[in-house]
Amino acid sequence: MRAVSIGWIGTGVMGNAMCGHLIEAGHTVYVYNRTRDKTGNLINRGARWCPSPKTVAGSAEVIFSIVGYPSDVQEVILSAEGALAGAKTGAVIVDMSTSSPELACRIHERALQKGVAALDAPVSGGDIGAREGTLAIMAGGDRAAYDRVVPLFNCMGRHIAYMGGPGAGQHTKMCNQILIAGTMIGVVESLLYAHRAGMAQHAIIDVIGQGAASSWAINHIGRRIADGNFDPGFFVKHFVKDMGIALDEARRMNLSLPGLALVNQFYVAAMAQGEENLGTQALYRVLDRLNRPTA
Repeated sequence: MRAVSIGWIGTGVMGNAMCGHLIEAGHTVYVYNRTRDKTGNLINRGARWCPSPKTVAGSAEVIFSIVGYPSDVQEVILSAEGALAGAKTGAVIVDMSTSSPELACRIHERALQKGVAALDAPVSGGDIGAREGTLAIMAGGDRAAYDRVVPLFNCMGRHIAYMGGPGAGQHTKMCNQILIAGTMIGVVESLLYAHRAGMAQHAIIDVIGQGAASSWAINHIGRRIADGNFDPGFFVKHFVKDMGIALDEARRMNLSLPGLALVNQFYVAAMAQGEENLGTQALYRVLDRLNRPTA
């Protein structure tokens, strides 16, 4: 495809690598992050620093954002200094954060009023998928805008799908996070059992990671647990945010999700124990402490 002028907002664990793929593909990238130091490696590779989301958008045909919380999404897109305020008619705003479906619909409506298209396109695959360009990308919003942006998605992901109208990408991500929550408790309990039984956790993963119990979580996150590595590929605090969105949406639908609610409580415990900035595999530490004998 031809080189595109791209705006990028948010250069955290995921966004930095994702933006890097677009630079490597030869696109001109204008970048903003609240902490400028976190954009240094991208600027060294050719990205151009902008002082606000508004100025990023003013230079770009397609504006991507990937930030932490729905309040952050609202600020970087809908505020007076947000991307929509600076976007030109005909531009596309693509929010790749995991956020609320309601906010995605609101952004879509506000963008339409300005002649701008909007997509909600959250991702799955963690820091590994971001680095390797193998993310799953689930998009909702305007179909014509999606078709226009797909070549850029292809720089960042391997499994890309249009899921429907505004908010459909976020609803799909909620399905993803609900499944991950249930899978994570299984991974943690399985490896904790292995440890207490005196088994080598890596050896266990070598076997069960190839059978009916195989999952991305056991083969990737499980390895980190076995190595005692609790560094964040995806923060506990962000997963708690995601589960909260899913539970809120379920409540609106009068839908009971007791498994999700239980796992959410364990992760809230991780937050209470000061582990909000660790990776989601820190759930292992919560269950390990729960099962230790008292003094």
